[in-house]
Amino acid sequence: MYAKILLPLMAISFWLTSKSTAQISTDTLLIGYTQAPPFIVEDDRGLHGISIWLWEKVAEDLGIHYAYRRMNFKNLLDSLNTGSIDLSINPLTVTSERNRTMDFTHSFFVSNSTVAIQKSSSIQRLGSFVRSFFSVIFLRGILLLLLIIGFFGVLAWLLERKNNPEHFRNSWKGVWDGLWWSAVTMTTVGYGDKAPKSSGGKIVALIWMFAAIMFISGFTASIASSLTVNQMKWAPKELNDFKAQSVGSVRSSSAVGFLRDHFFKDIHSFNDLHIGLEALKNGKIKAFLYDEPILKYRIAEKGEFSDLEVLPIKFDVQFYAFAFAHGREQIRRKVSQKILQYIEGNDWKHLLAEYDLSQL
Repeated sequence: MYAKILLPLMAISFWLTSKSTAQISTDTLLIGYTQAPPFIVEDDRGLHGISIWLWEKVAEDLGIHYAYRRMNFKNLLDSLNTGSIDLSINPLTVTSERNRTMDFTHSFFVSNSTVAIQKSSSIQRLGSFVRSFFSVIFLRGILLLLLIIGFFGVLAWLLERKNNPEHFRNSWKGVWDGLWWSAVTMTTVGYGDKAPKSSGGKIVALIWMFAAIMFISGFTASIASSLTVNQMKWAPKELNDFKAQSVGSVRSSSAVGFLRDHFFKDIHSFNDLHIGLEALKNGKIKAFLYDEPILKYRIAEKGEFSDLEVLPIKFDVQFYAFAFAHGREQIRRKVSQKILQYIEGNDWKHLLAEYDLSQL
């Protein structure tokens, strides 16, 4: 008799429990994320950052239950495409290709991509400077200088060797006297140990003194230009300077798509930012291209990347947003509306200021 009563009660209890569990599972949003400081930071304090702050404020206002799931960036996008997660709160760049497979909220941040390279060491800078002295422009300038000094020196010797043998010896050794006088005159040192006495010699000296002023000025400018040009070769100023170099970015990121669309040849894709920066640090690639705020934060944050630097190159303007898998239109609209409310407030501005960020 007790068995007849107990069995139905157990069945009802099991059914209620299963229904309750199913309800929790259905109502709980599964959120995929990957680290993207300063937007998503995971450390001893747990999850925090700009995107975490914004999402948790929105979820609290809307009474949304959620659970986080960590994954790499490529898996994050694949999971959104298949619907195995409901939402990503990573700062995803809104692109036409992604918009076909997922639904974006309103944008909450506008940024751009940039370039990170290895810093030049003191030895490298010194080596570059020394190599500049062996450039074609520099060697041509030296050769021309010697020819002109030689021309005026020999001419002065020819005019002075008979009438002024004390200063310009009347032998082939006197050629050196002429060269010495020509060099001293050009540099305006004015030792006075050699001086022409004949009318012809004085006319040559007068011409050489004025010509030397113009020549030495032009020569100095030419050498300075040569050294500057050679130094600039080691300091890229625009994105196209890297087209012939091996460059890297995060796999499936918008930066990779940008590089392919703009005909970069040697592109390396990495599973995450840390691996890519390690490759740059170890010299496996010449430059790493990625989102500017994330790249700057990671290099500044990690002491291991202190020998890397971010160049003042900006390209590929990006609009960051959260992304829902298809079929969540109703909640996506509510989340979008809340995002707009928060990014228009002062708390949002103060949050960005804490991370040294500003909107474009």
